[in-house]
Parts: sequence; structure tokens; C-alpha cells
Amino acid sequence: MVHGLIIIPTFNEIENIERLIRNIFSQQRKFHILVVDDNSPDGTATRVRTLQAEFHDQLFLEERKEKTGLGTAYIHGFKWALQREYDYVFEMDADFSHNPNDLMRLYNACKREGADVAIGSRYVTGVNVINWPMNRVLMSWLASKYVQFITGMDIHDTTAGYVCYKKEVLERIKLDKIQFVGYAFQIEMKFKAHLLGFKITEVPVIFTDRTRGTSKMSGSIIYEAVFGVIKMKVKSLFNRIK
Repeated sequence: MVHGLIIIPTFNEIENIERLIRNIFSQQRKFHILVVDDNSPDGTATRVRTLQAEFHDQLFLEERKEKTGLGTAYIHGFKWALQREYDYVFEMDADFSHNPNDLMRLYNACKREGADVAIGSRYVTGVNVINWPMNRVLMSWLASKYVQFITGMDIHDTTAGYVCYKKEVLERIKLDKIQFVGYAFQIEMKFKAHLLGFKITEVPVIFTDRTRGTSKMSGSIIYEAVFGVIKMKVKSLFNRIK
């Protein structure tokens, strides 16, 4: 029995991807993996293709011609998953900031405890972040509080990228209407699920900053997240009035 599909977007993750794939496939439960690679010049996709010979019918690869954002990579993966009718679809980073050992906890929150969306949350039981400088921890925590205040969502970690969705959530969200491509994408997906009345649960996890490779965080991503939230909320109010 396959317990779900894990979507892993990659750009220059040659130092992490094989170790992560082997770790996921060593879990007690069976998952499939879809790597969505944005033409990584370091050979990430080539490494995945090599591993496909070993993990036949478990490991899949979608290669895109250019780097067009985290959100578009996940939407590409969501559509791929819906075409193949996976009941549970996961978002997961390639850099080991998300512990593969927590996959079953997210899965069980949806499968056994009735959640429609399960979030691997850094902030639901305090601040569970390792190896981040204090200014980055504070910025991330404040960003989540800001989003929580603006949107009215009862979610402590609104920018989290470790998430399990039930198939029904992705079927109801109009994926072609998602506007944001950076980290605001994570906020928008949660907000859409919230507006549709789905049950969202936070599962406490420990987030560990990457030790290999380089971060993809940029000023434009932060700008999108901060100002995009207001635009998103205003649009939702306008649609409700209409």
C-alpha cells in the first residue's frame, strides 16, 4: 500500500537529493517520490535518473526548462499527483530541513485524526528551529504572526513548507488561480484551504537549517510574502462581498 506522494522541488541539490531519497525509502511506510527539477546545472536531475533504476515505479522525475519559482514547481507536482489519484500529497524541501521521520506523523494526522491539511509546524509548541541565526528566527516567527493577524487563520506557522494535503483539498483549490510563486505560495495555499472550510492541523516538528548546499531565500521572496498577504486578504473580502 502506497501511503502518499512526496513532492520535492529541486534546484542545485546534488549534495542532498540522493541521501534524502534513500532516507525516505528506508521509512517503515511506503511512499512514492516526485522530484520536480528546474534544470539544475549541478546535475541533480541526472542523479535522480540514476536512482530511478534502483527505485523503479517508486521514484519519478519531472524536469522543467528553467527556474520559475517554488510555487509553480509544487503546482506542477500537484497536477501530476491528481492525474494519478494519490490520496495524500506532501510538500517537502530537499535540504533535510524537514525530517523524513515526521512523514508518518503528518500522514496520520490526515488519515487517522481527520485533518484535511497537516502542517509540520515550527511554532505551534514554541520555537523549534535549529541552526538559524536569531534574526532569521525572529523574522520568520514575526512573519507568521503577521500573516495570522491579517488573514484570521488559526495557524501558528503560516509559512511552513512541510505539509500533507488530502487529495480532496487539491481538487477543490483552483491551482491555476494561485498567484504567488515564492514563500507566499505556502501562505496562499493554506489560506485557500481555510476559506474552503477544510480542517487544518499543526503537527509540531523540529526544523533544522540546511548543512549542505545554499539557501534560495531572497529579498523579492520576502517582499512577496509581506505585501502579497494584504492583497490576498483584500481580494478574499471583495469576492465575499460580490
